[in-house]
Amino acid sequence: MARHPLARLETVALVAIGGFAGANLRFLVAGFLPETVTVLVVNVVGSFLLGFLVYEARYTGIVDPTARVVFTTGVLSSLTTYSTFALQAALAARPLGVAAVVTGNYGLGFAGVLVGRTVAAAVRNRRARA
Repeated sequence: MARHPLARLETVALVAIGGFAGANLRFLVAGFLPETVTVLVVNVVGSFLLGFLVYEARYTGIVDPTARVVFTTGVLSSLTTYSTFALQAALAARPLGVAAVVTGNYGLGFAGVLVGRTVAAAVRNRRARA
């Protein structure tokens, strides 16, 4: 059954609202932490949440597909920031600084996805036992 065109428009509006929320959340975090730490924190937390949502969809499908799009495309894409991370790496004065920024964001971001997958698997296992 085809979805009504207004349903797609509703999803677009919800993604926009999610983007607004994610960008403002990043701005809020930036008010409490230094810029480099802010970028690392939002990228790692965003990677964890994205990993959870992607694997949750694969394992259980509890989260509504529209809500998943709102969170992944709206909130998390505005919360995380690859462009600022890339700029920080390019502007780092010393090679050790570049290595720290790159390793921190990629390494901890990847770890965040793996932890998100583990949490999604735990949810699946708990549901299977229930």
